[in-house]
Formats: sequence, C-alpha cells, structure tokens
Amino acid sequence: MPILVKKKINKHAKQAHKFKYVLRLYIVGETPNSITALNNLKKICKEYLDHQYIIETIDLLKFPNLAKHDQILAVPTLIKELPKPIRKIIGDLSNTEQVLVGLDLKNIKCKA
Repeated sequence: MPILVKKKINKHAKQAHKFKYVLRLYIVGETPNSITALNNLKKICKEYLDHQYIIETIDLLKFPNLAKHDQILAVPTLIKELPKPIRKIIGDLSNTEQVLVGLDLKNIKCKA
C-alpha cells in the first residue's frame, strides 16, 4: 500500500510545476484537529492562492513510515514544499495570520 501513496506523491510531484504552491499536510485520522487543519488550509488557499496550489494530505494512521521523510514530530503539520524555502507549520492552522506568515503570504491581498 505505501507504494501506491509513493506513486501518488510522485504523480503530484510531476504535476507540481503547474502549481506555484505545493503543500503537504500530515494528519492523524479524522480527529477534530486534523479536520480543522484541512478545512482551515482549504479556506486559506481558496482566499489567497487563486487555484495556484496543490494540497497533498497524508494520514499517518495509514502510512506512518511517511513521517520520516519530512521529519514530522507533531500533527497536524503543514509543509510548504514550493515555493522555496521549505517551511513547516504545526497545529490546526486556525491562526490565519500566522499561517500567512509561515507560507510567506503576508503581503498578498485576500481575493474574497
């Protein structure tokens, strides 16, 4: 099964050149924090990134071995792969201002 996830990640990596922002969210099941983090991330992306992003969600209950790749110590954790530099944001992403700073979006105006 991890091979399928690796193929999916590789498929996304091949498509990443189409997107300005490549984001990877590590979660653990459908816990309240995981659901909140994913919903908050989707909302921020929709408001600030104008379809220039791809979100990869990795459930560590299903694929715990993938945590080692990005050195995940706590969940939920968001990894901004692109644009460089790589950044990590830990938590449910409810502090929008902090997430915008972490994604280096603090100077981008909201579309909504």
